[in-house]
Parts: sequence; C-alpha cells; structure tokens
Amino acid sequence: MLDLAGRGAVIIGAKRVGFVVASRMAQEGVNLAIAYRRSRDEAEHLRESVSPLVDRAITLQGDVSVEEDVRRIVADAKDRLGDLSFVINMASSFPHTPFETLDGRAWDASMADARGSYLIGVCAGQELAGNPGPTRGHIIFFSDWAAKETPYRGYLPYLTAKASIDYMTRAFAVELADIGVLVNAIAPGPTMRPPEISEEEWQ
Repeated sequence: MLDLAGRGAVIIGAKRVGFVVASRMAQEGVNLAIAYRRSRDEAEHLRESVSPLVDRAITLQGDVSVEEDVRRIVADAKDRLGDLSFVINMASSFPHTPFETLDGRAWDASMADARGSYLIGVCAGQELAGNPGPTRGHIIFFSDWAAKETPYRGYLPYLTAKASIDYMTRAFAVELADIGVLVNAIAPGPTMRPPEISEEEWQ
C-alpha cells in the first residue's frame, strides 16, 4: 500500500466534508495546509484537531477567485510543508436561488467558484510540475452528483458552476497527463438537508 506519511496537501474549503477529508489524510500522516477565505475559526479548529497526527499543519488565508491568492497559497503550502503532492479544492458556496430571484449577480457569484477551480488547476499544475516524477502530484476537484445527473430546483447557477468542474477535470487531466500530474473529481451525493428543502422533499 502507498505510504503517504510526510507528503504534503493543501485542502481548500475544509468545512463539513472537507473536515472529514482532512482528518482522514492526517491519519495517513499527510502534512496539511488548510486554506480558508473567511472561516478562520473553523480552519484553526481543524488544524488543532489534526496536529497530533502529523508533523506539520498550517492555515492559509486567501480567496480562490483571486489569482494572486491562489499562487501564494500553493507556493506557501509547498514551502512551509516541505512537500506538496496533493491539491484538493472543496471551496464552494451553496446559494439558494429560486428562479424568480435569478439575475446576473447570482450567476457571477457562482461562476466565481468555477473560476476558483480553474485557477487552482492552473496554479497547482504549474507548481506540481516541478516535483520529481513519474507521478508529480494530484489535483482533486469536488463537483456535485446533481450537476451531472438530475438537477433540482432553486440552485441553477450553483449547479451550472459545478457542471463546469466535470468538464474542467477532464480537460486538466488531458493537459497535465504528460507531465505526471493526475486530475480527478469527486461528485458527492446529498450529505446534509438544506433548510429550504422540506423533510418530505429530502426523503
């Protein structure tokens, strides 16, 4: 089995599912850079919880829709962890946008998440390319099962942004395969009932 101890990972968006992913990686001894935009308290709580399991655990602040922030997060993670083998992006808003409320602003807000995934793919791919091969690193995006299968009402911009990640993953995989950077996406199903969805609808 592959030994991950001592490898480095940056996890962007480490709340809810991200907390579980980060905790599981820490159990394997993967050093963690936990990146956040506004959720400082949650990021620090996660850092404290994984610190006994790893040699290094740090937090980094930044906005993934800002290119300079993404480049800094990726570079700082590699520098401070001593290795960067995994870049995992789970950063995403989940705005409820009923049809009658849709406008350009709703679209732009969700497309900022898609832009963030694009920038992470670009910046992480360029950084990981400098690692020794043949496999130089892994980029993992998070999509949504409904963006590919069956959309539900009230989340059109969000689901469209997530659908872009499915294609983006395949495109980045083709772009980066020759240099040994592997790109995949995970599309979770429902994990937690949003407050605007009734218990009956959820079931």
